[in-house]
Formats: sequence, structure tokens, C-alpha cells
Amino acid sequence: MREGVVVLVAGTFDIIHESHINMLRNAKNLGDKLIVMLSTDGFNAEKKKTAYQDYETRKFVLEAIRYVDVVVPESSWDDKELYIDMFDVNIFAMGDDWRGKFDDLKLIFPKLKVMYFPRGKTSSQKIKHDLSKFEKED
Repeated sequence: MREGVVVLVAGTFDIIHESHINMLRNAKNLGDKLIVMLSTDGFNAEKKKTAYQDYETRKFVLEAIRYVDVVVPESSWDDKELYIDMFDVNIFAMGDDWRGKFDDLKLIFPKLKVMYFPRGKTSSQKIKHDLSKFEKED
């Protein structure tokens, strides 16, 4: 028997900003437990994505956010299926820039609800870009 609704989100969460917080708050509001699957540095390298902050720093910051109950490492694309099964996840949520990319999880887990949240007006890429302008001015 399930004890409440479990929500899983995934991402790099580099340089936490208001859009991240909105997504985490909205995801937490969908259920009783919010698990964040955080991309490891190795997985980011595999995806050809560079994070400003290392995994441990990003994990530390996420664990301090009141909406987040658990942070687990994501070191491969297959980890989504692993954690959905392991934690008996009811809802899997991502930013809408991934819309449709994880709908196939519903084939493996028919009771799973897959949702895509709007990204918001702020992004880590924009923050990094804006900061690079300041560095060039110095």
C-alpha cells in the first residue's frame, strides 16, 4: 500500500534560481514526497553539458531547499527507470524544454503520470552568459 504521492524530478540544477525554486515548489505541491534526481558531473560530461558548480555543491544547495525531501544521483539515462521503480514514483516531472522526451516511461510504468513544467523567465545558461559579460568588463 502506498503512503502518499511520490514525485520525482531530474536535472542539473546548476546555479539555483527562481525558476528552479518554482519548479521544485510546484512539484512538491503535487505530492507528499519530492525526490530530486541530480545529474552527476560524469553524466553531465556524457551529455556534453558543463556545470559551473560541482555535484556536491549542487546537492548541498538542493538539500537545503524546504520543498526537497531526498536528492539522489543521476549517472545515466537509465537511472530514471531505476528510481521510479525503487521509490514507487507516481509523478515524474521535467521542464517543458524536455516535453515528450520521457513519455515512453508511461509504457514501462502505466500508472506513472509524466508532467512538463514551464521553464520560467530565468535559466542557468542566461545567468552564466550574463556573468561572462561582467568578467569581460573587468
